[in-house]
Amino acid sequence: MLRKLLLILCMTSIGFMAPAQDSNEINEASSMPSSDVPIVYIIPIKKMIEPALLYVVRRGVDEAVRDGAKAIIFEMDTPGGAVNAAKGIISVITNTDVPTYTFVEKDAYSAGAIIALATPKIYMAPGSVIGAATPMLMSPMGGVQEMPDEVQEKMTSAVSAMVRSAAEQGGHDPKLAEAMVRADMEYSVNGSVISEKGRLLTLTNVEAEQLVGEEQRPLLSSGTVKDIDALLETLGLANAEKRVLEVTAAERLARLIAGIAPILMILGLGGLWLELKTPGFGIFGIAGVTCLMLFFFGHHIAGLAGMEDVLLFGLGVTLLAIEVFITPGFGIMGFSGLLLIFVSFISAMSERMPGKWRPIDFSPETISLPFLKVMLSFLGAILLVGIVGRFFPQTRIFRSLTLSTVVPDAEEDASLLGLEGVAHSDLRPSGSAYFDDRKLDVVTHGDYISCQSPVRIVEVHGNRIVVEKL
Repeated sequence: MLRKLLLILCMTSIGFMAPAQDSNEINEASSMPSSDVPIVYIIPIKKMIEPALLYVVRRGVDEAVRDGAKAIIFEMDTPGGAVNAAKGIISVITNTDVPTYTFVEKDAYSAGAIIALATPKIYMAPGSVIGAATPMLMSPMGGVQEMPDEVQEKMTSAVSAMVRSAAEQGGHDPKLAEAMVRADMEYSVNGSVISEKGRLLTLTNVEAEQLVGEEQRPLLSSGTVKDIDALLETLGLANAEKRVLEVTAAERLARLIAGIAPILMILGLGGLWLELKTPGFGIFGIAGVTCLMLFFFGHHIAGLAGMEDVLLFGLGVTLLAIEVFITPGFGIMGFSGLLLIFVSFISAMSERMPGKWRPIDFSPETISLPFLKVMLSFLGAILLVGIVGRFFPQTRIFRSLTLSTVVPDAEEDASLLGLEGVAHSDLRPSGSAYFDDRKLDVVTHGDYISCQSPVRIVEVHGNRIVVEKL
């Protein structure tokens, strides 16, 4: 049993670590830097903003923090995209100490404008525009779907609050940001109306860099620059090493894995429990380990899970196995094991501080969704184990795996039926029992029977002897 447990833990850990190197691929625009060359991370936000982009941003910011980068530049040309992805990106931006900048290469509409507002400094290329961030509901066919007025107002109100918050965090005018979302607002600059009621605010690079107020500060853009190299020169980082991140196939896979995380946890936990209750190492162990490898790998690519989560999970499984197979009953070790497994799953799905192991915060909002998913997964795993334990032994596949080398002896089987004895060990559900002076390996229908309990043989199928408690 100890060998089986070590094999399961090693397979999970190795499978998690092996692909981790591929997930950190970076297109480097220069050779490896020397220690005195500053590093700048460039994260492209191009085309539609989707959840997979959140994984890239999280990974890029995390690496920038770890590598001591001097700046993170979001190179933007996007028509917008998913608001929930933009919200996640804003959360990552505002929780890093590395200076962040946005360079609007051409367009920064909708979710792109919201992300840009979260960065303290925005620079724009000649002819670029930013704004028009009102929410729209897209139909499954790709077109804009009509919404009832009350639904439209509810969505607009939520996005307005988010864009104001992003502007405040970036040090920009919240009213300007809200004018990009609400068409019923009028926005004036230096006594002139630049956005009339009935029109969403959209600014060109020239309009965005005009000076306003007594302090004569830029309206939104800190300046117009030709390209990234010109921006780096403006920032005093002309000699910096540029590291450009891209969406990898692994990150697209991570998006899928994050969506089916509860299913993977159910199959992984259920498979490992069934494997620990059966001899050898077979289909349940392989399925369980594979599902858990995918779960931790996907959340690692997403910038959530770290090796510490795998170690917590491994320690939890070890404590649980010791409680089940070595110590009697179910006490502190079993409870601690379940708690560590529970915490490892929640930690693997919680949003993290860039470059840190801990979550962004420990508020209920941060852990509520991961907590709900883990609770449902534990319940689902219990249901799965119950269903498999009840019906799988009766299937043709199970009989072919367990009885192929056994020649039934009808007379002997009949002589065992009805015999009464005493459990020699805890039956969980397998173990041994004495019938007079004869010791037999037995199994229950899935019930737990404690040591020294009286039992009766109710079924005999070759070497599979089923007992029940008297």
